[in-house]
Amino acid sequence: MTKNVLGFVLIDAPHSALNNAGQDVGARTENAVVVKVIRKGRSVYPYVSGQAWRYWWRMVLEEKFGWPLSPIIREAKVAFTAANPFEYPDDDVFGYMRALKKTEGGTLTRLSPLKCSPLVSVYEHTPTDDFGVMARHKGDPVPFEHQFYSTTLKGIFSLDISNLGVFTEVAKTGFKNLDEKYTETPQIKGAIEKSKAEKKNGQWILPKHERLKRCKETIAALPYIYSTTKGANHLTDVTPKFIILTVIEGGNHLFMSITNEDAGKPIINVSALKQVIIDYNDSILSDIYIGRQDGFLDSIKDELEALRTEIASVRRVNVRSPKQAVEEFVGTLEKYIA
Repeated sequence: MTKNVLGFVLIDAPHSALNNAGQDVGARTENAVVVKVIRKGRSVYPYVSGQAWRYWWRMVLEEKFGWPLSPIIREAKVAFTAANPFEYPDDDVFGYMRALKKTEGGTLTRLSPLKCSPLVSVYEHTPTDDFGVMARHKGDPVPFEHQFYSTTLKGIFSLDISNLGVFTEVAKTGFKNLDEKYTETPQIKGAIEKSKAEKKNGQWILPKHERLKRCKETIAALPYIYSTTKGANHLTDVTPKFIILTVIEGGNHLFMSITNEDAGKPIINVSALKQVIIDYNDSILSDIYIGRQDGFLDSIKDELEALRTEIASVRRVNVRSPKQAVEEFVGTLEKYIA
């Protein structure tokens, strides 16, 4: 079975407009921008799309960790990246799709080893309509509206470390990452030689040190992720204020259902967390790393300490700040890269 890093995060968004859905056609003004929401019956839950979260993630990997991002190629109404995971680590981690002529290899696709959910409000919350005007010019002011919200966003992600840096030629959608004809093109052939990748049983495999580097930096980026959306007026810190990290064998996400809400406040159900750790202990490969920022969810501080003590004989739980938890967890990843 594959090995996956599992992550669960809570992001504090006290005055935010992190992902807009565009103009509201039925609004009072022509310049009305609304945020993205999910509706369940009459309940409204603001959210940030998985695409936006991944965009922030990729941006930090470029800016802080120096990743050379795969160039985007535009043809008519279609856009795609270089589909060169040897030279561009984001093509490896975030996946790609590119249609080539049959003589060049045909359609190539790579399922993203990094998978994530949208960031969804833990509790029901109707966004606030904010009315403003542009009035620094002569003549009538120009009215506009936008929305923002105050909530806590929940998200999960997984990183398939068994397939990170491993590229197949299997003729199956999502698995045909490369083609023999494509790997013989001068650019890809040169990238393969430079990366020192080896071909074994129909798979191109990067050296362990490069696979480990990509794995560690992908997770290490979490404490530095930021968003510039509506930053001038709302400036939200989108780094996790609560995080759980571990490595498991298999692909199911264990931490999806460990949150509740009480009177508009997020709650970590520590009892539910304890249950999944015990029930799936045979699938968990690493320690559990929990990061909590002081001042956020202070009510569960004692419960987390009790959890650490109660299951010490089953699984080690390390409780740290979010940044410390990420850094310590990243330091253990080498043992899980084959």
